[in-house]
Amino acid sequence: MTHETTAAQPPELTSDDPAPDDGSQGPEKHTAGEAEAAEVHESEPSEAEEPEVADLPEAVPDDAGESEPTEVLESAWDDTLEPEAEAVGHQLPELRGGQRLEEGLAQEPAEDTDASAAVRETAALSLPKSRRMKIGAAVVLTLCLALVLVQMARPLPVPVLRLNEAHTTYTLAGHFTVPWPQEGQAAVKLPGTGTVGTYGKQKPVPTASVAKVMTAYVLLQERPLKKDDKGPMIEVDARTVQEGKSKHESRIEGLTVGQKFSQQDMLKMLMIPSGNNIARLLARWVTDSRTETAFVRKMNDAARKLGMKDTTYTDPSGLDAGTVSTAVDQLKLAEAVMKFDAFRAVVALPSADVDGLGQPLINNMDRLLMSDLSIRGIKTGSNTPAGGTLVWAAYKTIGDRTPLILGTMLDQHVQGPDPNGANSLILVQNNSKKIVQAVRDALTSATAVRKGQIAGHLDDGLGGHTSLVAAEDFTVIGVPGQRVGMKITPSSAALPHSARAGTRVGFLTTVSGWDGERVPVILRNNLSRPSLSAKLTRWD
Repeated sequence: MTHETTAAQPPELTSDDPAPDDGSQGPEKHTAGEAEAAEVHESEPSEAEEPEVADLPEAVPDDAGESEPTEVLESAWDDTLEPEAEAVGHQLPELRGGQRLEEGLAQEPAEDTDASAAVRETAALSLPKSRRMKIGAAVVLTLCLALVLVQMARPLPVPVLRLNEAHTTYTLAGHFTVPWPQEGQAAVKLPGTGTVGTYGKQKPVPTASVAKVMTAYVLLQERPLKKDDKGPMIEVDARTVQEGKSKHESRIEGLTVGQKFSQQDMLKMLMIPSGNNIARLLARWVTDSRTETAFVRKMNDAARKLGMKDTTYTDPSGLDAGTVSTAVDQLKLAEAVMKFDAFRAVVALPSADVDGLGQPLINNMDRLLMSDLSIRGIKTGSNTPAGGTLVWAAYKTIGDRTPLILGTMLDQHVQGPDPNGANSLILVQNNSKKIVQAVRDALTSATAVRKGQIAGHLDDGLGGHTSLVAAEDFTVIGVPGQRVGMKITPSSAALPHSARAGTRVGFLTTVSGWDGERVPVILRNNLSRPSLSAKLTRWD
């Protein structure tokens, strides 16, 4: 093999150095790379002495020029390193000047991805420890920054008002016993306070004309009517006239075909003398149908929405014995229907004059309405299957409030003759009157939460609690021994995230319903927005 040299001269030999004999040995004073290559060329290496591929770049120092001998290196490569090159392939590191040792190098297949991954992993691990630490720290810092930005950008939770455990209920002092009837079923409730009590097994029984309370409820839901509004005119049809001639049911007599009455007057004819023919006419008018089927379906839908699980309606008048309910269910309906101003105004009338009728309407509850018990309706019912039935409403003033008292009684039957339930109707009114009087006499009031007393707190959803105090005395009305549930309701749809002390944020009310006491609750201290740490550490 010939070898050309450049202008650079090889180092001089000293007098002690032996001269090369056949040119296969270079001067002893050559570079470390040349000596290593020569040593490899002279003898076959053992497995333990095989050269590392990674050491090849060090075999050619950067300061060696093109004048350095390469014959020994080439020979060493050809004879010794070729098997190693075949194992590693094109992944050998580059030599100086960007050149690669490619002569005699057996290339590995491109699909040898395992070897490629191993080399990349080795390269990554070969990074200096300090550099790896810096990269890791940068990644962690980036993730932390992203987490901070995400947490800060999230909307704040909706604040919630919570009542202190000590104020969830209040029991009025003393004890009261309701004078229940000897049979049947009954229930009494103060809509502003809660249930006073129930009596008898609550099993479905015929309601008779008490069913007309639901007829009125659906009528006013479908065709709302203000207290002093007459409403649209409704025409009497031939069927209504014919049914008015029946001798075996409650009806409005003397009507003529084509005669028109206002919705308000029709409501009076339905509820005051209990006109069955008017109930059917209104059912057809509301649904614009020739039958009452669609309206009855609405009655049952309304019952389900009110939670009247033991009630079934088969007709709008209650004449059919298939229309059944319970005292507890009818109490739910009574509370709902008494919210209509137009209904309360009508059922409280002992009698009423209607233009176009030959005689005034007389309320079947006149004995109770004319008493001194402040009874203001609602509806009686009687027939042979049902006996006597009644839903009543009464009032009594306590201090500056006049709470509503509601009661129902079903399945009242007299012993002996009872033509079409007429005597049972008197029985149910007498029994109900005793209950009304006893409840009114027992009504009392008590302060459940005093002004300035902590009633609860505002929970900001991130661990912050701001105390709430009653702005006024919270007084409940009920009978002795009655347990009254309480709650806090927001005063607006959106509670604030920050506000000054004294800001009204809600009301303290009873759980029962719409006729109870209601006093404002205010912030005891300033309400501050959640802190930065609370926002960053939230996990909701």
